[in-house]
Amino acid sequence: MGREFVGKTVRSISLLVLTLASMVASGQAQAKPNHLGGQASPYLKRAVSQPVDWYPWSAEAFKRAIALDRPILLDVRAVWCPWCSLMDRDTYINFATAEYINHHFVPIKVDFGAAPDLVAQLQRAQAILNLPAGLPLTSFITPDGKLYFGGGYLPAEHKAHKLSFREAAEEALRRYADKSKIAEESFQLEIVQGR
Repeated sequence: MGREFVGKTVRSISLLVLTLASMVASGQAQAKPNHLGGQASPYLKRAVSQPVDWYPWSAEAFKRAIALDRPILLDVRAVWCPWCSLMDRDTYINFATAEYINHHFVPIKVDFGAAPDLVAQLQRAQAILNLPAGLPLTSFITPDGKLYFGGGYLPAEHKAHKLSFREAAEEALRRYADKSKIAEESFQLEIVQGR
């Protein structure tokens, strides 16, 4: 009985080690937590374990965007929004997508219910720029707070006439590279001043 128990234990531990190694190799284990730890919002708490290096709306995030000269991916969601949950599950939990986001953007996640002034301004700005303004709200802004591109629900894969998240992100990067166009076709967010 003792040898059989030891044999089963060794096999179980070996299986566990192989499973963990496989998860790490396939990118299913997050190397470090994002910046949402300690947030009070139930929605932000749900995103703490996502592989995207999310920041809360903060001066720190804007300073990082300035230092890296990267656009900000501003993600506004709500716990009660089914499209928001779907996008989180299909897009932001995908490790290849998260790596792409972390490499090209400074990602900020905002709870719809916790920041009504910011959300109202974002929705107004996206509507003025003729961009979707409902939930989910996906906005791309410059480090100095100019909203220049955005969308609503962006599926993981291109569907009919709907851009995929990756296609929208690539378009946002192309637009970000053209600073003169941003100066003409953007909306300066007032709330950025108070970050």
